[in-house]
Amino acid sequence: MNKYNVIGGFGISMGYTLLYLSLIVIIPLSTVLLSAMSMSWGDFLATVLDRRALLSYKVTILASLTAAFVNLIIGFIMAWVLTRYEFWGKSIINAAVDLPFALPTAVAGITLTALYAESGWIGSILAKFGIKVIFTQTGIALALIFITFPFVVRTVQPALEELESELEEAAASLGASRIQTLTKVIFPIIAPSLITGFALAFARGLGEYGSVIFISGNMPFKTEITPLLIITKLEQFNYAAANALALMTLLTAFTVLFLLGVLKKFIRREQ
Repeated sequence: MNKYNVIGGFGISMGYTLLYLSLIVIIPLSTVLLSAMSMSWGDFLATVLDRRALLSYKVTILASLTAAFVNLIIGFIMAWVLTRYEFWGKSIINAAVDLPFALPTAVAGITLTALYAESGWIGSILAKFGIKVIFTQTGIALALIFITFPFVVRTVQPALEELESELEEAAASLGASRIQTLTKVIFPIIAPSLITGFALAFARGLGEYGSVIFISGNMPFKTEITPLLIITKLEQFNYAAANALALMTLLTAFTVLFLLGVLKKFIRREQ
């Protein structure tokens, strides 16, 4: 092992890492746990297992999963185009991918609502076919697709750039079809990046608020997301209940991220 390290020794580097992680992530998140623990066990269960809360989990998780799966496909195709082809306007498209990161989420929500309302450009066309987007769970998923779109593209793109085209040519020379090359050669190599992008998109969707509240209609038991229910509890000065709901969201995100991390490590070990 090379003992020379341009950023100092392991002890100092790890110390700064743990200090920064504690100040920025662990300590703030631990206050959520401590606040939720201030409730009795019965009150905690009554809060997090309330019918309104359970339905908000369902809406949030299903919309986040839908957005993550859709972006897994679209993001892979977009990353493939940006890495495999040269064309006019490529730099513009490449920059546009990151725009959802820069755009305030509330502005995104207002824009999507205006577009997909029955009087909007796209909504008026869909209305002719009896398709309604705003104030539905479809609208929530659409908003999350917009917000989480860059995650898959930006995690898969570097993996595709490092993937040598000679592997595809070798597979073709051995008689592999395009589908076989894609499933047997390309996907196994970029699978960890796909999993990372999916996990990031899903976790981001769980906590999204600004882009969803306008297009969802915020109807309890129908289109109410968990972050909105948390805000409702805060407006009622019920901080313990708000933190209890936030804790459930954190545990869901952590569980999914942990399981996908284990899957990613397993895939890498099998390669």
